[in-house]
Amino acid sequence: MRVLILDGHPDAGRFVSHLLDTYQAALGQEVEIERIAVRDLAFEPNLRRGYKEVQGWEPDLERIGAAIAACDHLVVGFPMWWGSEPAQLKGLIDRVLLPGFAFRYHNDDPFWSRLLAGRSADVLITTDTPAFFLWLAYGNPVVRRWRGQILGFCGFKPARITTFGPVRQGGVQKNIAAWRRKVKRLATTTSGLKRATKLTAVLPS
Repeated sequence: MRVLILDGHPDAGRFVSHLLDTYQAALGQEVEIERIAVRDLAFEPNLRRGYKEVQGWEPDLERIGAAIAACDHLVVGFPMWWGSEPAQLKGLIDRVLLPGFAFRYHNDDPFWSRLLAGRSADVLITTDTPAFFLWLAYGNPVVRRWRGQILGFCGFKPARITTFGPVRQGGVQKNIAAWRRKVKRLATTTSGLKRATKLTAVLPS
């Protein structure tokens, strides 16, 4: 089993990285792990002309694309800022999850093919907002978007989205033990997730 771990925090040594460390340590030795910090990648985060013309991948994006194509399970960690992921991670999504690689629109109907089907995912999101208030006041937009409009749209299933918050004002110190247990439980159940038949992702030429 191959697991790709993406650290989406712009800074090193933050709480998101600690959660990903905990997840990685709980996976077990039989799992092949590749871990990449988005902050260490060099690429243009803006999809300049949308899908009108091909914007070639830089070497670091080629590495990411190949790692996504090869993985059975994807793990992404990031802090929620202004209801979303940090800018560089959003740029990575825009540049990598392209038609022909992650999905393909149909010509004769309004639907699409999910070209990354057969892979599963976990998303770990740290937030200053308590989970109940994130749902009550805002309808959980970051959770719904990552599950349905990003991962689910491309075929990742199941896509488990877990929030950890609030992290401010002693939240980490108060909840760290429970949060570590939750992350370890996610990692140790990864191999047992029921997945569809894995499709072979075709990298852009």
